Amino acid sequence: MEKIYKNLIKGINQYFKKAKIRKAVIGLSGGIDSALSLKLVADAIGSSNVSALIMPEKGLTKKANVDDAVKLCRLLNIEFKIIPLNDFLKNFEKLPWKANKIAAINTKSRIRANILYNYANANNALVIGTSNKSELMLGYFTKYGDGAVDIEVIGNLYKTEVFELAKYLKLPSEFINKVPSAELFHGHTDEKELGASYNNIDKILKIVSKGKKPKGKLAESIMKRIKDNEHKKKTAPIIKAR
Repeated sequence: MEKIYKNLIKGINQYFKKAKIRKAVIGLSGGIDSALSLKLVADAIGSSNVSALIMPEKGLTKKANVDDAVKLCRLLNIEFKIIPLNDFLKNFEKLPWKANKIAAINTKSRIRANILYNYANANNALVIGTSNKSELMLGYFTKYGDGAVDIEVIGNLYKTEVFELAKYLKLPSEFINKVPSAELFHGHTDEKELGASYNNIDKILKIVSKGKKPKGKLAESIMKRIKDNEHKKKTAPIIKAR
C-alpha cells in the first residue's frame, strides 16, 4: 500500500503541473471513494488548494453522510460548501414529459457535475473524479454525470483496494465501515444493484483484465454489464461525411 500511495501522489502532482493548474474541486458524498480521493489530492497538492462541494438531496441523503463529509473536511483542513440539490431538481419537474426512474437518477448526477464544473471554471480548478477501477470497468457511473471529470485519482484501484488503502491511510472508520451507496434512491446500495459483493465482483474483474473469460452466472452478468456500458467509455461516434 505504501508504494501504491506514493505512486498516486506522484502521478497527481505531475498531472497538475502539466495542466499548469494548482486548484482542485471534488464532490464529497460521505462515502469511501470520495473520502479517499480527497485525502490523496490534499496530500498531493496541499489541502489549501482543494475545495469540497457536499451536494445532498434533502429527504434522501442521510444526515450521517453529510456529517461525515463535513467531519472529514475539518480533519483535513479542506474548505467546503454544502449545496442541496432540491431547488435544482425542481426545475426539471417543469419539463413537458414525465421522467422515469433512470432519467431522474441520472439527472441528479449530472446536476452535481454541472455545479462542480461551474465552480471549477470560476476558480481555475480541476474537477476530481471519485470512480474506482471496478466502477470504471463495469461502466457503473453516469455518463456526463460522475463520469464527467478531469482526472480519476483512484481509477486504477479496484474497490477492494480502495478499502485497503483507506485503512492504510487511517481514514475515519465511518467511511471504511459504511455500506457503499450512491444514495440515488431510498434503500439504494451498490452491491444490491450490482447483484454481488465487491469482493466477488473484483475477483471476476481481475480475470477479465488479464484477457481471460470468467465462468459462472455472476460472471455472465458482469460481462453483460461491461458490454452494455461500453459506450460510456468512448467519445460519441462521428458519422463520416466523406
